Amino acid sequence: MISIKRIGVAGAGAMGAGIGQIFAQFDHEVVLFDTDAGQLDKARAEINKNLDISIVKGKLTEAGKAQTLGRISFSGNIESLKGDLLVEAIVEKAEVKRELFLKLSEINTPETILATNTSSIPVTRIAKGISNPQRIVGMHFFNPAHLMKLVEVISGEETSKEVMETIKQICIAIGKTPIICKDSPGFIVNRVARHYYLESLRLLEEKNALIEDIDALMESAGFKMGPFRLMDYVGNDINLAVTSSLFDSFHQEPKFRPSRIQEQKVSAGHLGKKTGRGFYIYK
Repeated sequence: MISIKRIGVAGAGAMGAGIGQIFAQFDHEVVLFDTDAGQLDKARAEINKNLDISIVKGKLTEAGKAQTLGRISFSGNIESLKGDLLVEAIVEKAEVKRELFLKLSEINTPETILATNTSSIPVTRIAKGISNPQRIVGMHFFNPAHLMKLVEVISGEETSKEVMETIKQICIAIGKTPIICKDSPGFIVNRVARHYYLESLRLLEEKNALIEDIDALMESAGFKMGPFRLMDYVGNDINLAVTSSLFDSFHQEPKFRPSRIQEQKVSAGHLGKKTGRGFYIYK
């Protein structure tokens, strides 16, 4: 197994901040990178808030919070992204992820593991043209990353067994439950869950039910969040990007067709909780 000490996380959005936080809580030195200084400030504030909540719940001490924050550095310089494991948590577009990995492969050693937090794009597609593709792996966390236990670990066509075992073991070491997945679009969770969203959106398109009623029914059936509340929580832009990725990956299979209603929401900037308005209005 490969020794992992220093970890870099590219992308300081909700996912990247959560990933950086959980690694830092488990004694890893972490650098959180983003080209947007404002996003780095938001990530710093979010991590502080998450740690304060843990203190209130008795799961963390003030000393533990100070130690965790002391292990995280925030940077807008890509040259700082050097380490044993680099995790990208950026926009869900294969070319953008590949471009980032090309840069990271140039400034790191051939042994550095490059992990993608993609929720839908095959790892083999992202790894195309990157040197030493045996060190590229899927490491898909779920939002909120510092709390959700599941991590999908995905082997690309050339990912080595040693890298897969290393990622599996580091997931266990940080309190996560790793599930090994084959390299297919959407992997397991997003392929199965896609229709939780899409069928609900089709009911809405066909005017068969109201948003509030669909959510209430699904929550009464045992789901923690109804589909529309969940889309607002995840972000309609992110949810739509994953659906569009699956639609393209499955060669425009009709059952993965993105919803026009959700497309309109994204065009209008109604992305959910993060913008104050999505399928619901948030104060």
